[in-house]
Amino acid sequence: MRAVLPLDDPAADLATVGGKGASLARMAGAGLPVPGGFHVTTEAYRAFVAGFHDEILRAAAEDPARIPPLFAAHDVPGELAEEIRRAYAALGDDVPVAVRSSATAEDLPGMSFAGQQDTYLNIRGDALLDAVRRCWASLWNPRAIAYRDQNGVPHDDVALAVVVQALVDADAAGIMFTADPVTGARDETVINASWGLGEAVVGGQVTPDTITVSAGRVTGSRTGDKAVMTVRTDGGTEERPVPEELRGAPVLDDAQALELAALGARVQDLYGTPMDVEWTRRAGTFAIVQARPITGLKPRLEEWNDSLKGDYLWTGGNLGEAIPDVMTPLTWSFVRRFIEEAMSASTLPGFDLVGNIGGRFYMNLSIVHSIAAAMGMKSRLGVIEQVFGRMPPGLEVPLVPVSRWRLIRAAVPMAIRLRRRVARHLRHMPEFLAGSPRRCEELRARVAATGSGAELAELWEREIGPHLVTSSQLLEAAGRQGGATLVYTRDRLRRMMGEADAEAMLTGVNTDGELASMGPVMGLSRLARGEITREEFARRYGHRGPHEFEVSIPRPGEDPAWIDAQLAGLRDMRADTEALLERQGKAREQAWARFARRYPGKEARMRDRVRRWNAVVRDRETARSENIRAFWVLRAFAVRAGELTGAGDDVFFLYLPELLALLRGDRSPLERVPVRRATYERYAALPPYPALIVGRFDPERWAADPARRADLYDARGASAPVSDTVTGFPGAPGVVEGTARVLSGPEDGERLKPGEILVTTLTNVGWTPMFPRAAAVVTDMGAPLSHASIVARELGIPAVVGTGNATMRVRDGDRIRVDGERGTVELLG
Repeated sequence: MRAVLPLDDPAADLATVGGKGASLARMAGAGLPVPGGFHVTTEAYRAFVAGFHDEILRAAAEDPARIPPLFAAHDVPGELAEEIRRAYAALGDDVPVAVRSSATAEDLPGMSFAGQQDTYLNIRGDALLDAVRRCWASLWNPRAIAYRDQNGVPHDDVALAVVVQALVDADAAGIMFTADPVTGARDETVINASWGLGEAVVGGQVTPDTITVSAGRVTGSRTGDKAVMTVRTDGGTEERPVPEELRGAPVLDDAQALELAALGARVQDLYGTPMDVEWTRRAGTFAIVQARPITGLKPRLEEWNDSLKGDYLWTGGNLGEAIPDVMTPLTWSFVRRFIEEAMSASTLPGFDLVGNIGGRFYMNLSIVHSIAAAMGMKSRLGVIEQVFGRMPPGLEVPLVPVSRWRLIRAAVPMAIRLRRRVARHLRHMPEFLAGSPRRCEELRARVAATGSGAELAELWEREIGPHLVTSSQLLEAAGRQGGATLVYTRDRLRRMMGEADAEAMLTGVNTDGELASMGPVMGLSRLARGEITREEFARRYGHRGPHEFEVSIPRPGEDPAWIDAQLAGLRDMRADTEALLERQGKAREQAWARFARRYPGKEARMRDRVRRWNAVVRDRETARSENIRAFWVLRAFAVRAGELTGAGDDVFFLYLPELLALLRGDRSPLERVPVRRATYERYAALPPYPALIVGRFDPERWAADPARRADLYDARGASAPVSDTVTGFPGAPGVVEGTARVLSGPEDGERLKPGEILVTTLTNVGWTPMFPRAAAVVTDMGAPLSHASIVARELGIPAVVGTGNATMRVRDGDRIRVDGERGTVELLG
């Protein structure tokens, strides 16, 4: 039996000397200034209690008060007592020592048993053996028993070692945290300091000084009211009043605080985690008497927040509706690659047109407004609103702080290159769109067949990455063709025929060829009728869903339960879907008849213009659909990467270059996963951010504000009043009264009953299978040219989109009136 070990003995591990002892041994072995001493091991404890251990366990279960007399009734065996006396004598002549309990269930990850067992200070000579025995007994005090019960630590597994150290007759002492224990900031060291021994600080009897150190300097200092101090006496220690001249005086100067923080950094480096360190000072010399990991510390987090780059206006409209989730890092990598090609204007030198704010996708409208102002095109900003949504009245858009001529010099060449690029890609669009489904299926099969990480990385470089680039370029081309046609045809028809007839005349996109946004709902109807198989549905439409950009989420085509849920939601609605389309077809022809009567001779020309309008809409939606099909390939690539490397879903928390490095054998990127995962989970736990953000935005601070707005955040202060009415864009005409069903996400879709009015923050193609169930649709975000608006018009479902505040003003179950022609929502009480 090894009853006693030197303090720095390499054999002093958790099982042998307990948590406190193992920590002190580790620091002493690393050369840190730890007072000298020795360990009385857990083997010594077990030898001492061997004859009455069963009695201890019975008493712990029945009456813990019986335990101290059990220990007091047994002397420390002679041989063991002699070994402890020899180790004590080696420290010097009658040296005062600290005798500290060190349990095997102490300072474990996620738990801190500090303070559950006893410590005795200023112990000398023959009193040492009694102090050791009382430490052993304290393993069974009611506080320690209750704490183990609470944390599920079995009593029969624990043992207690004792650390005996030379007592530093400290003139000052305290606690140091190598990360801020309140905020979790890893770049700050927080020091608490008081006069005398450290017990008054640890026990909370004083308000200590608090010093914050960051980046090699003192960044904060607050002097506490140090009323009492723990001091040595002939019989042990006692609390005494602090002398008046010291009570309000700082314990540490800046140089000493920096010296202490440097010691803390050494301790943290040794353990590789933020530490809670107890320290003492005697005559200007510091010593460390204990260290343990900080428990309950907020996880280290990254900051994903491009709003900090400047005072800009950011919008979550348009593409933000298609990417409604907090993105994993891998998804953001793919989205950035997609944006570089699908929105090549985002590469305008010196400007970021897109950004990641708290993990969510936003676009920088300050750049768009600045270019419009520089080019003398402010009057065209109405077109922007039909794509990205309406600005609140009174909102002043901050412009980028650059000269008009610099903007013109950057924008004009970019516009010329864009026109040429779009024209070049449009020539290849029909061929690409026709072959994309087969090509994506091929690529997913190739991914599944890869046998090594290096092979998969090569497949990415050679085929998957280039396909993503091509599909993104074709989406840009499809979106840019006929942009003016989409806006001006609609505006002209509205002027000529009014809102209701104009919208009816623009429907029918689905009659000359399938509108991709209608694909899932029409496909479900065909599946319900038995016209196609589940496999065919999954192959044709399985890439579309409410979270179709986020590669960590399975596609509907991978999830049979999703298809089952959508079919259950249809019930007998398939006939109603067809009835809606048929009814809208009649309304469309009646509107055309009225147009012909009002404008004789102009019908053929206008029908031709609307056919071009419809063709542009179909091309845009098909290109978007095929780009999302490419994202299904990206998901397959990521999943296979997790399988081949054994990293599983950790791959979603790597950026693309890191994932490629992992596939080629470098596992170091995986070290970043815990921080990234914690960051993602923090942002994902917050409610969706405002549709519009002006200036620097803190997602957590905003979410904690009970007066937060879902429509707008303006760091400059309240510049746009909160509207008491709910108004937005006329998405699709018609007037409906009914019960509002406010849904936070498509996963709540079963709550929407036939005939109720769907009210939500945003919709995308993943919501469209529930559209036939809804009497009307109302959204906070959106614009007339968003594909959800187009689907609502095709089905003849009244819609008001881009209200900004519908989910703030309408409560679940309210009775409301939706006027899709005027763009208003009224609460009926």
